[in-house]
Amino acid sequence: MDFDRLVSVMRRLALEAGDRIMEIYNSPDFEVKTKSDSSPVTEADEAADALISAGLAEAFPAMALVTEEQAASHDQHVSTFLIVDPLDGTKEFVKRRGDFTVNIAYVEDGVPLRGVVYAPAKGRLFYTLADGRSVEEIGPDFHKEAIGEQKPLSVSMPDNRGLMVVASKSHRDQATDDYIAQYAVKDMTSAGSSLKFCLVATGEADLYPRLGRTMEWDTAAGDAVLRGAGGQMVRFEDHAPFTYGKEGFANPFFIAYAPGVLLVK
Repeated sequence: MDFDRLVSVMRRLALEAGDRIMEIYNSPDFEVKTKSDSSPVTEADEAADALISAGLAEAFPAMALVTEEQAASHDQHVSTFLIVDPLDGTKEFVKRRGDFTVNIAYVEDGVPLRGVVYAPAKGRLFYTLADGRSVEEIGPDFHKEAIGEQKPLSVSMPDNRGLMVVASKSHRDQATDDYIAQYAVKDMTSAGSSLKFCLVATGEADLYPRLGRTMEWDTAAGDAVLRGAGGQMVRFEDHAPFTYGKEGFANPFFIAYAPGVLLVK
């Protein structure tokens, strides 16, 4: 894989999809439908998916593509592939809360090596460089071709006497609260979508546990950004390495964290 080209294409497609999403977000009204799993989908999800899928297929025609909005792509058995969530945080989008992201990632042999997470309503853009390091490009205005100022990302050196914890805004439950209660917590933040990974990557949070259903397209891009900032993501159950290309692309529960956090067994 030509990582320079890959990062350039993923960044541009994320920005173009973000523009389309914001056109719909800022319109007076938009249609919300319900998928077979009872989750919402909007015309923004579908428009962004069409744009990104076409762009990736044109740039990397030989590469397998998995995307949330194309059910047929979920039947593949692959370990190296591109994976897309064109609009992560649809519930936040529908409620016009702004915590939604565009996610594009490249997985090689089960590991998310490169990714981009773009929060268009927040004006925040995170991605891995060709060498694997993660940066946040300083916004809120981004040029499709010319790359702006980049801030290198690095996870925090956590203080286990008072951790900064981030948890889901729309999927918080008692099991998550019970797990977090086992740590000494200095501050708790709620955020939607894959932004939670990015908050750990920037050092704004130390720990992000997820005891709930997610799919690989929800996590791959954020996971790549986190890894490129020195962070880690493990299975909740046994703290084993987190891998991609699983059956049906479904995830187990997980913990994303800065390595200095003393994880509870």
